[in-house]
Amino acid sequence: MTGPATAHQAPGGAEERLFSPAYAAATIGFAAVMFLTGFAALAVVPMLPVAARELDGVPLYPLVAGCFVAASLFGGVLGGDWADRAGAGRPLAAGVVLAVVTLVVSATSTTIWQLAVGRFLDGVAAGMIAVAINTAIAHAYPDRLRARALALMSTCWIIPSLAGPPLAGLVAEWWSWRAVFFGLAALTVIPSLAVVLLLRSRSWQAPPEEPEPGRPESGRPGSDPSAERASRPTLMVAAAVSVGAALGQYAVSGWDVRHLLCGVAGLALLVVFVPRLLPPGTWRAARGLPAAVLLRGLTSGAYFTLEAFVPLLLTTARRVPPVQTGLAFTGAAIAWAGSSWLQGRLQGRVSRHRLVTAGALVMGAAVAVAAVGTLPGLPALTAAGAMVLAAVGMGMAAPSLTLLSLTHSPPDRQGYAGSAMQTSQNLGQMAVMGLVAALFNLLLGFGSADLPAYAAAFGLLLVPSVLAAALAVRARSV
Repeated sequence: MTGPATAHQAPGGAEERLFSPAYAAATIGFAAVMFLTGFAALAVVPMLPVAARELDGVPLYPLVAGCFVAASLFGGVLGGDWADRAGAGRPLAAGVVLAVVTLVVSATSTTIWQLAVGRFLDGVAAGMIAVAINTAIAHAYPDRLRARALALMSTCWIIPSLAGPPLAGLVAEWWSWRAVFFGLAALTVIPSLAVVLLLRSRSWQAPPEEPEPGRPESGRPGSDPSAERASRPTLMVAAAVSVGAALGQYAVSGWDVRHLLCGVAGLALLVVFVPRLLPPGTWRAARGLPAAVLLRGLTSGAYFTLEAFVPLLLTTARRVPPVQTGLAFTGAAIAWAGSSWLQGRLQGRVSRHRLVTAGALVMGAAVAVAAVGTLPGLPALTAAGAMVLAAVGMGMAAPSLTLLSLTHSPPDRQGYAGSAMQTSQNLGQMAVMGLVAALFNLLLGFGSADLPAYAAAFGLLLVPSVLAAALAVRARSV
């Protein structure tokens, strides 16, 4: 009598892999979407200042640059709620189609406000795609392949940074910034259609979970499905948070009464509605999903703020050539991809929460390197190494936190978990960036030299990094 397939064997006896016949179509489709989404996101960023200048909208540049993150809050909640109700296929298909449309909207901009609308819609699409991809991975692959699938998605997102920004710069220099948006739209059409057809051909129902000893099937004792459905955030709440974040981004573009009122209104919306988008207990790092959600915000805030301030330091205070600064981004992309690949290979050997701890500690070390890089006696590129080191930490922490969030969520709540993680990531970026920028500008306003102000800003980034390392154990799986 033949026994059941082993944990690493397909029913037919062959070892299951991401590109095995049963998963190859899904893997290729997801990878193509993530690659082109990442390529578009990373390639257009250097074009935004050029477009804002040509459209006579430089004062509104913070709004154009920040509304993408604000809108992805709404897109993440929309995609997560839709995925829980109808499966991951529809929100993913809608997201990839919308991504193409938004590139055309941006490419045809005649005013800075149209460009802002294009970036806002692109953020909605990106939020939907990110959450739907995570949910689809949970439904399409068994648990033993999910870590590798997430690592592949991270790699497909990061690799475009090796060539995207330089190629976009060349196109803009030789032709026009509009050609960058049009070209990306054309490149994205065929893979988007392919993914839509792929998703229409599959049911995308969650596979049977591999039960853990002693864990109830529902994922939480005494859970009430109707109560869980009621606890899902409404789209109106998500829209209010997105508007609040956008108002905050607009508020920093000027210092008159109108901008002040927008800032106050935005802050009020965030204070009232943000708690309704996150699992209860998030702010106190309650064990399980709430802790994982909080950790995503802390780690993302520390990493992306470092990624913003190190190039600013190199360009303004240390006078490093732009080519060398660009190489720092390339090194960080390779480091993130390599670290993400490594955590996928450590599946089952090292506890996921320990990988989060290690990643947070590495990011803390990167922050220290960045602070040391502000010392005048050291080579200017010392700080550039901080970007690479931080990417190593983030490559370990980000996929591990996603897997922990899935572990703490039953199948019909994985879309909600994904949207909560996306919301926390975006809020973390805005909150940490805002606090660091406030400290930085305050010191400069009091007459501090540039380098000490940068050192203080990097020092503040130690707080979220150390907190994430200390609280990671609260996200451990049972």
